Amino acid sequence: MAEQIAVIGAGSWGTALAVVLAKNGHTVELISNNPEQIEEIRETGENSAYLPGVKVPSGIYVHGDMEESVKKAGIVLLGIPSHAVREVVRQIKPYLNSDKIVVNAAKGLEENTMLRMSQVFEQETGGTLQDNFVVLTGPSHAEEVGREMPTAIVAAGRKRMMAEKVQDIFMSPNFRVYTNPDIVGVEIGGALKNVIAICTGVAEGLGLGDNSKAALITRGLAEIARLGVKLGANPLTFAGLTGIGDLIVTCTSPHSRNRKAGLAIGRGKSVPEAIASVKMVVEGFRTTRAAWQLAREQGVVMPITEKAYEVLYEGRNPREAVYELMTREKKHEIEDVISSTYPDW
Repeated sequence: MAEQIAVIGAGSWGTALAVVLAKNGHTVELISNNPEQIEEIRETGENSAYLPGVKVPSGIYVHGDMEESVKKAGIVLLGIPSHAVREVVRQIKPYLNSDKIVVNAAKGLEENTMLRMSQVFEQETGGTLQDNFVVLTGPSHAEEVGREMPTAIVAAGRKRMMAEKVQDIFMSPNFRVYTNPDIVGVEIGGALKNVIAICTGVAEGLGLGDNSKAALITRGLAEIARLGVKLGANPLTFAGLTGIGDLIVTCTSPHSRNRKAGLAIGRGKSVPEAIASVKMVVEGFRTTRAAWQLAREQGVVMPITEKAYEVLYEGRNPREAVYELMTREKKHEIEDVISSTYPDW
């Protein structure tokens, strides 16, 4: 059945998801706060600044009246950067009710509070609509989704029927959606993979090679899972699309903004220059500080995240950071389970 859907945010990801939904036969309104962008999409059928080369179907109504769109919609999709989620939810909460589903596609932790996006939503809405909140996340670059390249992602929610509703509206021959009840796990995986992607970009910029990138990805996953499990996530989630899947694509793809920023840092640009050179939001920059603070608060050892924080916020030389990672005290690979699983080893 066709749904009335408001997509808030006409960046690359919001636009790509709006295209998927429109092609699935839904009534889609795409909300932008940029009048020039609205005019361009209406006149040319393309969002050239964020998703060049992808045709925006004429059936998508592009405009700037967020409140009116949310009032009409049965499903509201947040296609905005994570640092904007709180303010947008604050603006639309008078128009939300138990008949609407809110789908969040932002990946990050709030910088000052260290909260996941579902926690931000809960705070702003008083917790009364948490059953209607669904996280849409996984290995999915907008550039490829917009061009209908086969993609698999995850819809996670507290209520199975809500997650399955989101699954139904997005499913197509080129866009496969799985469901998962583990909101904590998918949000932590989706946010922290950006931190590791900056690090793999730095390693590539330094010319360290594939061995180094493989080490960062796998050990990065280990520390992401360590924090996630401490916060209540299911460890198996990190072996799935929102764990290793999202980590691989973000750390290796030329589309990855976080990798691009890290690459520039590794090649000698200052952190501000590197962030500016990407010309889009680099989610991992803010998330690095939040993740570093959260790890310290939770007493979780996250050496790669710690070095990322030092490089991004304390001016640490990237080569020195790599050296310090490689010369840490020796460890078991599966340090967390050796004592309980192999007591005589």
